[in-house]
Amino acid sequence: MSLELRNEAFSSFVLYATLLLLKMYSLAILTGQLRLRRKAFANPEDSIRHGGLKYCRKDPDVERCRRLHRNDMECVYPFLFIGVLYCMLEPSPSIAKIHFRIFFLARLLHTVAYLFALKAPIRSLAYTLGQIPCFSMAIKILVNVAFSW
Repeated sequence: MSLELRNEAFSSFVLYATLLLLKMYSLAILTGQLRLRRKAFANPEDSIRHGGLKYCRKDPDVERCRRLHRNDMECVYPFLFIGVLYCMLEPSPSIAKIHFRIFFLARLLHTVAYLFALKAPIRSLAYTLGQIPCFSMAIKILVNVAFSW
């Protein structure tokens, strides 16, 4: 149950978790930059600072980024929790890496599909593909817990 970087599965998890968080930070920065460029601020004090209350408004592209960011939070945060628990089971490093890589690549594809409004069903397929390793890890955790009693 070693959560150390010497543990190959955990090391792989740390890599992909960090990449996912960097992607999320980048999305937050993009959202802020879009707000500035489009002059679409959520708070009156921000709009006043940048030209007046008329800029306290919604913009479709800013809202798209916000929805994507919220979707990331709904998916990535549970992955982080499940991934740590999964690593505590000392899974096969190669199987663990496959789980983490599939989730990461699926979230990356989901982000691209969402940002660029790619044709359906690309985004929903990417979402679904990303859920598969999460369910697989969760089942492994449940099975291990159930049989350890």
